[in-house]
Amino acid sequence: MARALALVCTLSPSPERSSSQLLADQIMAELAGLGVPGETVRVVDHDVRPGIARDMGDGDAWPALREKVMASDIVLVSTPIWLGHPSSLCQRVLERLNADISETDDGGRQLTYGKVGLAAVVGNEDGAHKVSADLFQGLNDLGFTLAPGAVSYWVGEAQHGTDYQDLEQTPDAVAATTHTLAVNAAHLARMLAEAPYPPNS
Repeated sequence: MARALALVCTLSPSPERSSSQLLADQIMAELAGLGVPGETVRVVDHDVRPGIARDMGDGDAWPALREKVMASDIVLVSTPIWLGHPSSLCQRVLERLNADISETDDGGRQLTYGKVGLAAVVGNEDGAHKVSADLFQGLNDLGFTLAPGAVSYWVGEAQHGTDYQDLEQTPDAVAATTHTLAVNAAHLARMLAEAPYPPNS
């Protein structure tokens, strides 16, 4: 059975409300409905040190989160848009994943080959396409496979203060996109489990 992990990169620690958390929860609920259970982690609640090593020592929380990544078939990275970019914590997650970029299995494949990467993006200004492109490039460089429609996002009007979490109901377009993302990701994860990428060596 495929399993999913959501890494929520809001800058707001629990128990503060978070739009990035809400959209990630909605995606994870869709995946669960498709028979893909999972876990959601709000990264800011953990002491993930800056760096590009597997373990930065002195209580670094990344090694435990890395184990969760490696045990998952689908990894969702959910981020707000800040100043037109993914959050600094999202960038840190990608940098920590980079520690394994040169590590391979016995067949010469990156350790993340066969894992499906997904993105969720929220913000109050335009920029979801740019931020998702940043995430797509990072996840693909790191060895993740992207399904069609691998991002679900919502952005409010320019110069407006409404957050995704403040909407009275989920917009139909976001709900439909989230559902399609989950369906495609679950399908791709099962295909990759049945037919892994060929060895590179």
